[in-house]
Amino acid sequence: MEERDRSAGLVNEAELEELLVDCPTLFHMAESGSWASIREHGLLSTSALLDALEITGEDRYRLEGQHRPESVAVNHPKFGRAVIRDQKPMDDAGLRRCLQDGLTVEEWYRLLNGRVFFWLTEARLLRLLGAKAYRELEHDVLEIDSRSLVREYRGSITLCPINSGCTKPMAAPRGKDTFRRIDEYPYGHWKGRRPRGERVVELAVIGAVPNVSRHVRRVTAMKGTERLRVLWEQ
Repeated sequence: MEERDRSAGLVNEAELEELLVDCPTLFHMAESGSWASIREHGLLSTSALLDALEITGEDRYRLEGQHRPESVAVNHPKFGRAVIRDQKPMDDAGLRRCLQDGLTVEEWYRLLNGRVFFWLTEARLLRLLGAKAYRELEHDVLEIDSRSLVREYRGSITLCPINSGCTKPMAAPRGKDTFRRIDEYPYGHWKGRRPRGERVVELAVIGAVPNVSRHVRRVTAMKGTERLRVLWEQ
């Protein structure tokens, strides 16, 4: 399991610069064929997408407050076909074992669903693309300029030292301080314990990134770890 840190260490500007130099590109794995809609509407968290799709009541609770074992497709007159991604690398039993600070399983799902997630290394992206649940599927992979995104969305960004959406095969401890704002992230703590590029595992924007296309360098269609074709390039 990951060692849990409760220190109040802050990221200073030199540490942030080091992070941006080590991880100049962010990666987002999206549903195949979704780039056109993302370019028009931006990247929305699950909660923001449910707002846009006007999904309420029991259907919303099922998608936002419970585990999604499979992806769910929704047709909407404005957004067309939208896909709410599955959460196969995670399960309720694993979460119950690792959640701390009195957090419930539902609260953790809601924390995740309120964010748009990015990997900071290609190795992390390829690990997910190559996982058994996804290796036979095509995906649109967005490559995003880290510095540009952080410059515009710094106030809405949280950093995380673990794969927050995974509990298999082992569930790293997680709680109320797992997601921290840039200025509150204990970068120095992880710098002494991990190599460059692994001191932050996930970068997440709270809510949505409506103008993400301004920060995208390239979009590639991938199947597993194989690059099939470039869909768009800056």
